[in-house]
Parts: sequence; structure tokens; C-alpha cells
Amino acid sequence: MLVSVVVRTKDEAERLRLTLTSLACQSLEPEVVVVNDGSSDRTAEVLAEAASDLALRVVTHPAARGRSAASNAGARVARGELLLFLDGDTLAGPQVVERHRDVHRTHPDAIGRGETYHLRGTRFLRDPETGTPWPNGEAHLRGKEPRALERMRITRREIVENFAAVDARAEPGIYPGTSARRLHELEMEALHADPECAVLWAAASGSNLSVRRDAFERAGGFREDLDLNEHRELALRLYADGLRLVPVDGARTYHMIHRTPRDPLEEIGWQRVFYRAHPLPEVELLPVFWASLAPQSRVPLEARINSLQELALAARTER
Repeated sequence: MLVSVVVRTKDEAERLRLTLTSLACQSLEPEVVVVNDGSSDRTAEVLAEAASDLALRVVTHPAARGRSAASNAGARVARGELLLFLDGDTLAGPQVVERHRDVHRTHPDAIGRGETYHLRGTRFLRDPETGTPWPNGEAHLRGKEPRALERMRITRREIVENFAAVDARAEPGIYPGTSARRLHELEMEALHADPECAVLWAAASGSNLSVRRDAFERAGGFREDLDLNEHRELALRLYADGLRLVPVDGARTYHMIHRTPRDPLEEIGWQRVFYRAHPLPEVELLPVFWASLAPQSRVPLEARINSLQELALAARTER
């Protein structure tokens, strides 16, 4: 089974170089499809350099079309039976591709969900390999000891020769913070302990997510009018087609963070699109679930939803 890794990227050339290095070190060689979504930096040069190390295909958008459109464009040219979606600022652990392949061999109707970690020390670095900061990150690094700065860096040599050192620095959740960590824990716990939970589609991840290409095509791919929570909306449609979310143990990815995460509780445009397409109580209650996980949650104690199982129960009560 050929696995096509679809990588979406925009203006993150230095990070993309590290992502592609991690894909060149996989225990199972994938096809790699990179969608350059309107980059104005050195992304094209990085891709040219990587072509000798990977089975690489490139799709170039002169102007950015957004995450969903980029994902669909990559899927259209992919040749693999299995699609694995990844972001251009995310490292893949050495067995990510193989673990996803193995899960889909055992579970033909799976939506594969890997373990999503982050690397906190990369936040202020434009180039994690050289330690070069973003223009607005210089003040945050000023005065730090050389040893501390060195611990923030991620190098190609480390990825190739000592990936365990990268893993040792990682923390659960795609972003830092108690809420992101708790959400990751609850999602993975539910996937392992309660595979029949009716709302497990809500545990789909935006990166480190796999699906067979024929199922993806039947569903029509990602909604291109959604660029936030588009992965959960796709997973909900795939559930209607009989697929189920399955944890991919050991398939760990590492987000090299560099910006404040988009907050689905503040950016509410996705809610209108999502709920219009799926007028379900569980969709309407998703923001309540996420808000309940905040350390200083504003959700009244009696209204909080503290797990995916509680979300399913609350949705049944609302019907």
C-alpha cells in the first residue's frame, strides 16, 4: 500500500526543510506531495533541494487558497491508496508513515488519528536549525544563555541521527497550554477506551490524519469554505459513510510552533458553516466542550462538558 503524505505549506521554508528531512527518514518510504500555497519566501528552493531525497511531487498555487483547498489539491495528484495529511511546520516521527499504513491494513474503514505533540522552544525561531529568530521574536531571545538557545534548535542532523532527543523535548497537544494538553489526553483516551462513542469524529486532528483515498474522494474532500475545524467536519461526513476514527499508536508528530493558535471560540465563522451543513446538537455543543477545559473556565460548573462521552450524552439529551 503506497502512502501519499500531503503537506500543506505557506511561507515557512526553513521549517518545511526540517519537515521534509523527517519524511526522508521514515521506516516506510512514502510519496510526498507538497502544496506550496502561495509562498513568497524560499519554499521553491527548499523543494528543489529535497527532490533528490524524496519521491516528491509539488503543487504550486501562485496565490494562497487556504488549508482545505491546498489539501484537496494535493490529494488530487497523489498516487497513493492512503492519504496522510501533514503541515509544513510539523515533524514526523520515524515510524509515522508505517504505523498509519499498518492501521489501515487492519481496519480498512479507518480514519487514522496519530499522536499530536508540539515543540515549545521553537516559538520565536524563524529558522529552528540556525536559531534565527522571527523579526518580532528577537526581544524574547535577548539575554538568554547560549545553552538555553541551543536547546531550542532543531537541526537536520538531529532528525537524522538522534530523533529520540527531539521526542524527549516534546509535549502533548498541538499547542502549549493546559487546555490543548487536556484536549489531546481526552481525545486519545476516548479513542482507546470507548471506540463506539458516537462523537469520536470530533477527535479528528488537522495534521497526522489519514484516510483511504477512495473514501476521501467519495466524501468530496475538505469543504473549501472551512479553514478551521475542516478536519472535524470531514470526519463527520466520513462517519456517515461508515468509517470510524482509530488511534494510530506510535505515530507521533511534532508541531514547531511559532504563532498564537487560532481560537475556535473567538473565530466563530466556522460554526455557522459547520452547523448549517450539520444541524446537530453535538456540533452546537463543541465550543462548550472546549471552553470547559480552560483552567479558569467561564462555563458554569453544572453546564460543563468534560469528555467526549459527556458530549455524546449532552447531545442525546438535547435531541
